[in-house]
Amino acid sequence: MPEASLLPVYLIVGADEYKRSHAVERMKARLEKSGMAEFNLDERDMTRDPAIDDIVASLNTFPMGADFRLVILDGCDRLPKTVSEPLVEYLANPSPTTVCLIVANTLAKNTRLYKAVAKIDKKAIVDCTPKKAWEMPKQVVSMARAHGKVMSLAAAEALVSRAGEASRMLDNELKRLSQMIEGPEITVDDVERLVMRTAEVKPWDFLNAVSARDLPRALELLALQPDRSEVRLFSLLVTRLRELIVAKALDARGAGRELAATLGVQSWQVKNHLTWARRYKMAELVDALSAAVDVEAALKGSRDSALALRMWVIQICSPRNERSAG
Repeated sequence: MPEASLLPVYLIVGADEYKRSHAVERMKARLEKSGMAEFNLDERDMTRDPAIDDIVASLNTFPMGADFRLVILDGCDRLPKTVSEPLVEYLANPSPTTVCLIVANTLAKNTRLYKAVAKIDKKAIVDCTPKKAWEMPKQVVSMARAHGKVMSLAAAEALVSRAGEASRMLDNELKRLSQMIEGPEITVDDVERLVMRTAEVKPWDFLNAVSARDLPRALELLALQPDRSEVRLFSLLVTRLRELIVAKALDARGAGRELAATLGVQSWQVKNHLTWARRYKMAELVDALSAAVDVEAALKGSRDSALALRMWVIQICSPRNERSAG
């Protein structure tokens, strides 16, 4: 939404509640600069029985003492035709002095309402699709700045791990942390000390910690995994070791860029594999994979399956000299 000019309509669509609310608040802030917001702001909950004739009349009302009038239509995911069609007709010739914000969690691109907005201008579509899980820490770093704090990527990763990937929840936690911490930075220690773990620990976090040879982190995440998940974790870890062996071999030949194609996956899925593989000697990876035979037998025929998996993780993460010394 550029400051210089406004379109008569914006479709704010996507499941990221933080992005949606932030987009709406920016437009409200622009209206408030006029000092006449209370006369020119109309907010409607479209999940209730909307009086569409009244809404269209509001859209066509001239602003009072301001450059534009703002009409916010929230919850436009599944509008009945009796409501959506009058909006489509309005958008064929919208008021130039009104900005209509159509807010939806989801709205298919083949709907008449979506097409009517897109026809006005491609910039009228404000995409609020949530970030992928691996992208969230970077977004958290940016969100922290909005609260006047700096945050390392490691601290952001710790927050996502504890609070989950919902942007609204993350923003609430950042707001709370910024009020509790006097210094300019939110550290990993701050997150671990002040944020209660509410998100379920995902196996990928555990796999990544093992891959990075971060033994304390790997054991912490292993202890937080659901009961009786040893067999699944074992299978995932065997696959990860094989991937690291391939990465190590390709890297030695100067062909690291071919890793994703060789494994038949997307590049973002193996974006850290080369870095992780360089922390191991090839013999260490091969030994870890060879030890999987005994671990599998223990998992299937022993009551100490959790201990067997834990000892294997320690073996993988510990350098050879440390294991020999032990």
